[in-house]
Amino acid sequence: QSCPRPAEQRASQEPGSAGLPEGVEYIPTRKKGKNPMKPVGVAWYSLYARTRLGYLFYQRQVKKARERYPHGHSVPQPYCFPGVKILPIPVLSNNYSYLVIDTGSSQAAVIDPSDPLAVQAAIEQEGVILEAIFCTHKHWDHSGGNEALCQKHSSCRVYGSALDAIPRLTNPLADRETVTVGRLTFEALATPGHTVGHMVYVLDGGPFGSPPCLFSGDLLFLAGCGRPFEGSPETMLASLDIAVGLGEDTLLWPGHEYALECLTFASLLELDNPALEQKLQWVVQQRQEKRSTCPSTLGEEQTYNPFLRTHQPDLQEALGLWQAGGEDPDAFRARVLKEVRRRKDLYQAT
Repeated sequence: QSCPRPAEQRASQEPGSAGLPEGVEYIPTRKKGKNPMKPVGVAWYSLYARTRLGYLFYQRQVKKARERYPHGHSVPQPYCFPGVKILPIPVLSNNYSYLVIDTGSSQAAVIDPSDPLAVQAAIEQEGVILEAIFCTHKHWDHSGGNEALCQKHSSCRVYGSALDAIPRLTNPLADRETVTVGRLTFEALATPGHTVGHMVYVLDGGPFGSPPCLFSGDLLFLAGCGRPFEGSPETMLASLDIAVGLGEDTLLWPGHEYALECLTFASLLELDNPALEQKLQWVVQQRQEKRSTCPSTLGEEQTYNPFLRTHQPDLQEALGLWQAGGEDPDAFRARVLKEVRRRKDLYQAT
């Protein structure tokens, strides 16, 4: 889903929502939009996540995306360190799968294989052996390719949380459990909120002289985060804090190309944030050329991602929120996160 530059924004306000930044547009939550998950309600989410209708909808998404983006929605940039290669695979209309390769053994793992044809094409082009599928969560746009890839690669194992109904799950993982593929070591971290069993995966970069790599699924995007469909603001805040705790040099590989929309929204909350303005200018140029915007770093994200800045007085003031006397600091941050989430859900770039 694309959005224009900030100069093209139109301003409107939700009735009774005084004090919102100029340029934030509010829309009825059930207004039809390009992103079918944006106006989602409880009933629709239940159908998508828990019934075969969700799978049929996913199949329709795949078919339309293959027709509209025969070469993918973005131009990816492979990331190489001595001994490891990370290949983003643009799938559907804005998703990313990632093929992570131990170049010494040609063994590979894939994270969130949304479209099995696109993933298989990358496997064949790279000439690697698929040993593992890591699923961040159950949603079809992250797990829909599991079945077909397992049929093609009989020895491939599927990893994820037992709390999510992940297709073809063979190896349920516990929080902090590690998995080795060739010389690649991944640590699974439980990060509930988007779904109850959401997990992220951290590639240990130490053996390759690289920073850690966070494959964040729908927990964290460039300048954004996933909707807490199955968790509270407190739960989501705790999961985001887990990600931040990985260190500022950690590379962020998100599950979606949402950078332009998220940064445009963020720029309407913090009107005087030079780091945000600079990143937005770079992303606008990247997206004009249909280039991928990942990875960023967790250090960068903390300078412009409002979902990671709930402790910042400037953002709190922009939202019109103040900590009550005796209020627990994390409880207040959860309240800030809830308000940022509310405004993001109602925001639509026009």
